[in-house]
Amino acid sequence: MLGIAMMLLGIFLFVVNDVMGKWLVATYSVGQVLLLRSVAALVLLAPMIWRTGLREIVSAPQPGLQVLRVTLSTAEVACFYWAVAYLPLADVVTFYMSGPIWVTALAGPMLGERIGWRRWSAVLVGFAGVVIALQPSPSSFSLPSLVAVAGSFFFALLMITTRKLRRTNDVSLVTWQTVAALLFGAATAPVHWVTPTWRDLGLLALLGVVAAVAHMCVNRSLKLAPAAVVVPYQYTQIAWAVLLGFLIFGDIPGAPVFVGSAVIVAAGLYIFLHEQQLAKKS
Repeated sequence: MLGIAMMLLGIFLFVVNDVMGKWLVATYSVGQVLLLRSVAALVLLAPMIWRTGLREIVSAPQPGLQVLRVTLSTAEVACFYWAVAYLPLADVVTFYMSGPIWVTALAGPMLGERIGWRRWSAVLVGFAGVVIALQPSPSSFSLPSLVAVAGSFFFALLMITTRKLRRTNDVSLVTWQTVAALLFGAATAPVHWVTPTWRDLGLLALLGVVAAVAHMCVNRSLKLAPAAVVVPYQYTQIAWAVLLGFLIFGDIPGAPVFVGSAVIVAAGLYIFLHEQQLAKKS
């Protein structure tokens, strides 16, 4: 239950982070947003890093998997900010909701979990929901949509690698995520640098704080409970995205997005309920 609660809180904070990010990428590049938010996040993390000790953070176990994880984390957030600059927030979140479907499909080969025909059927239905939301036609099948779908795949891989690294200290996980985003931002921000106003600088700093806390919540959730149990609660993201997207940006998702998201959520919830039944039997 604590793992579920941490996932719910983390997802809500991620939507708040997404709203702020969509507002800021209208003016600043993805690299600049990642750079400045990462600096603020590291300031927040500094006391925790000091208490944990640099030695423990630097000597994190399974260094190869750690590098893969932070690479996936940076790619995922870069895809999201790039896509949300061109699409309504609810549309991008709908594509990202296919993440739990990806997790289920990849749980067999990557986590050694047995995937029965019922779960595979739910995976196929979930992908059908993604296709409905994408509206694949020459006029609507856009590059931002493809980037959002790619980001959802990176997010699923991030969830799986985080589960495999569950023995790693929480502060170490978030610190390396933040450092990787900072390095990416430092390399790309100078290309399209815009000097921020004091208000926007405060928002960029707050973005880093909210993102760091959200990551800690999700990481803790995945350490307290199996990925197949807590990841479906990511679906609460669409409700927050629709509500905040309408209140702040005036975005109203089209019918295909609502239908596609409903299909994706139904498939994800079926997978979750099936997992619960298997757990009771065992």
